[in-house]
Amino acid sequence: MQYDSDQIAQILPHRYPFALVDRIVDGEEGKWAKGIKCVTVNEPFFQGHFPQKHVMPGVLIVEAMAQVGGVAVLALPSNRGKLAFLGGIKNARFRRQVVPGDVLEITCTLTKQRGPVGIGEAEARVGGELAASAELTFAIGG
Repeated sequence: MQYDSDQIAQILPHRYPFALVDRIVDGEEGKWAKGIKCVTVNEPFFQGHFPQKHVMPGVLIVEAMAQVGGVAVLALPSNRGKLAFLGGIKNARFRRQVVPGDVLEITCTLTKQRGPVGIGEAEARVGGELAASAELTFAIGG
């Protein structure tokens, strides 16, 4: 499974400035996905977080992880055109700062699904080093 930004936009409803996945580089529909987020100094959130030292907000790293998981679940033909809502975040941990010039390599593996609700285990890495991880709960809706 590989998608460029145009193909991701056909799966996810997110648009600028909230489209936080540049590319899906690997995965299996309905099971897992690996995505890339290239962090640049031009990101709008750097205007206020923080003007004196640019650091990507942890909440947006979690959102990027959720979007990668969203691609994994919404890429299934039976889920096309639906929405994946973030329903919960457990055990979120932030291990390193993410700054302009970093390339986030994000993986999300769907570990459970019962009806429209599921759980994904997500990680974001920079150069192989763990930057963040979390267990994400999602709900698929129309």
